[in-house]
Amino acid sequence: MNVFSKKTASVAAVLSLMIGLSACSGDNSNSATGADSSANTPKNGEASANAPAGGGMYMLGEQPLEFSFYGHYDWYTMPNWGEDLSTQWIKENKKVNVVPVSSGGNAKQKLSTMIVSGELPDVIWLERGADVEQLRAAGALVPFDDYLDKYPNLKEWAGESTLNMLRSPDGKLYQFPNWYTTQPNGNSGYLVNKKIYNELGAPSLETTDDLYAYLKQVKEKYPDVVPFEVGQGAEGVDVLSSAFAENRPYVYSALSMMAIPTGSEMTSVFKDEAFRSSLVYANQLYRDKLISADAFTQTREQVEQKIITGKIAVYAASSPTEFGAIGNSLLSEQDPDAGYIMVWPIHKAGLDKNKIYPGAYNQLGWNVSVITTAAEDPEAVFAFLDWFTGPEGQRIIMWGPEGKYWDGTDAEGAPLFTEAFTTDTKGRDELMNATVNLQWNGNTVYVDNSKMKFESTLPEDKKSWETKWQSEITWKTQYNTTEFVNLAPAGDSNEGIINQSVGEIYEKARAQAVLNAKSEAEVLAILDKAEADAQQVGYSELLKYKTEKWQENLSKLKQ
Repeated sequence: MNVFSKKTASVAAVLSLMIGLSACSGDNSNSATGADSSANTPKNGEASANAPAGGGMYMLGEQPLEFSFYGHYDWYTMPNWGEDLSTQWIKENKKVNVVPVSSGGNAKQKLSTMIVSGELPDVIWLERGADVEQLRAAGALVPFDDYLDKYPNLKEWAGESTLNMLRSPDGKLYQFPNWYTTQPNGNSGYLVNKKIYNELGAPSLETTDDLYAYLKQVKEKYPDVVPFEVGQGAEGVDVLSSAFAENRPYVYSALSMMAIPTGSEMTSVFKDEAFRSSLVYANQLYRDKLISADAFTQTREQVEQKIITGKIAVYAASSPTEFGAIGNSLLSEQDPDAGYIMVWPIHKAGLDKNKIYPGAYNQLGWNVSVITTAAEDPEAVFAFLDWFTGPEGQRIIMWGPEGKYWDGTDAEGAPLFTEAFTTDTKGRDELMNATVNLQWNGNTVYVDNSKMKFESTLPEDKKSWETKWQSEITWKTQYNTTEFVNLAPAGDSNEGIINQSVGEIYEKARAQAVLNAKSEAEVLAILDKAEADAQQVGYSELLKYKTEKWQENLSKLKQ
């Protein structure tokens, strides 16, 4: 259906969309991170979309519902709906069929083509922010406000503060969040090779001094092992910045934010003492050959191979559990003394270790789904998405239809997992892997609390490796950064152009500081030059913009 036959949009708005819309080219690691996160007791929206007739509610399952779905990512290819056990059940029992629209590996071009032709899909799954706002400004999106009370799962599970953060400048809600949460989640931190660690006497690994001394030992006694693996894009170097200041997640100085909250203003990343100290430290590790020479250029596959074969001693990343779980399983099968553990986040001596946060989470979660004005019955689509994010929808898309891996629920609505859940791990994992790219409306709190409740009943040797470390370390050491979401300006705006230029300066300086500097003084000189160069291209203006957006977020969170 032609979106512009329903909503009038100016040529300028359409051209703006074509120029400004961008697609993420990364992987879906956030999805895994979200799915591994957490859940409170189910709310009374359990069967909201199947409620008795009245008030004009759409009755999910009474009549067929079909809608098109487009994932706005170069990497994303939606699995065929109905080919796995979960969506087959939904198709048969809820009469819902979802028709995929592929990006063809070029999401930006694909969406521009759909806009020009006037043929938008019914649902678009994409990042929050400028892209959504450009679609809204063109009159291409349907607001959800009239649906929230009729289909209450989203409102009850996400909460008012999260929904307020997602509202557009016109005060309306157009975005359905994915893996939103009201409690900590995330996996950032430090993975340690258990066998090497024990063979070296299980020394203290708490401070940056401890870590340095340990890595020197590893280099001396295990020449074929990478002492400190920093992952693809040297992400572990970013994680290290959290060790040099309290209450300071690495996202502050990461490329995605490049702004440090100081008082009521955003200040320069290049002047930030924690960031500067972390690069001095990383440079020392590199000069001592404790970090691999290809740290900034290695592929994701190369990192994975090193970890699953046990060729690293310590690994720092935003989600080290992803490869760590696979490696732990493979290595421990070969040798019961091998595998991986996690350690409490590393900190600089003198700091409070309980105020060190290597990672971050935010209430809004990962990305969002929007319903376009091309949808023939947008309320029906919302009713499905709301059911999908509710307890029943989450149980089915995560663990399959009732009967095999879960049978019934407890008084709080959590699934009662069967014996097959722990004995048929291969089948369970295959089912869950088949639906991971169909989890568009993940309810972090419900999924994680259901999982954690079950894990707490198991003996230690039967517990999931990931869940163990999430409950003991990672979820306790992730910082709530909800107030800093949506700070990135639109790519075609003046601030967006500045942001691009500063980002290029940042990436060059970060790599040079670690790889090229011959001393601490040279590291700091590189960062000082980067500060001067950034100011030349308008960094102060960008920081002012980020400050204003931050203050707007704080106001919304107080509502």
